Amino acid sequence: MAEKPQKTKKPAWVIDKERARRAAAAETLWLFGLHAVRDALANPRREKLRLVVSRNALDRLGPLPEGTEPEITDARTFDKAVPLAPDSVHQGAALEVRPLAWGKLEDLALSGPGRPLMVALDRVTDPHNVGAILRSAEVFGARAVIAPARHSAPETGALAKTASGALERQPYLRVTNLADALIELKAMGYTVLGLDGTGQETLPETLRALSGRAICLVLGAEGPGLRERTRETCDHILRIPFAADFGSLNVSNAAAVALYAASQS
Repeated sequence: MAEKPQKTKKPAWVIDKERARRAAAAETLWLFGLHAVRDALANPRREKLRLVVSRNALDRLGPLPEGTEPEITDARTFDKAVPLAPDSVHQGAALEVRPLAWGKLEDLALSGPGRPLMVALDRVTDPHNVGAILRSAEVFGARAVIAPARHSAPETGALAKTASGALERQPYLRVTNLADALIELKAMGYTVLGLDGTGQETLPETLRALSGRAICLVLGAEGPGLRERTRETCDHILRIPFAADFGSLNVSNAAAVALYAASQS
């Protein structure tokens, strides 16, 4: 009698990946503030779960999308109705949502709108910095901002408020391994430019030589900068030239300057 075939046991990494996918599907976040809530409500890609507003905020939000049923609460007890941090400037409006799904890196890099310009963030964990970078990326036409899934700022209400609506429109893609994502971009024809104060080349001169090329700008966290493998993956390590030796730009300002320069090249 033939033996029954043994069931193949899934490797641990496959099980972990499936668990992470299920956890991500169940994850929700609260957006707050009139601007962030209004932009999220207008975004058809955003899955909306619960809108909590004061009467005054509801009037200021304007017409709601069809099917939206707001929960109206007294402004004096708003903080008890919604689980926000005590210092959240919510203006009487909060919206529970699921994180946005932006799809695959390849699709964004090859067929996104505008010129092929990407931003990669290496361990930038401050949501205010990431929010400001998303805003600059949208203004200067980047196709996406990418960051590692771990050790980077996730979607939060604080990030959305700083992004001033850009979180709803500017792809923010968190990847398993940043260096691998950069290698993937290079295979698609992107030139990967790491920004670091120790760079021997300057950003403007290198961009002039790369005019018309697909570009990915890589920025690291303030202090630690780019990790070693990230640096090794970059095609060039560049610095932004300064008028005097009195310091440097923070990461969100450096991103804005670099994005402007790249958008003009």
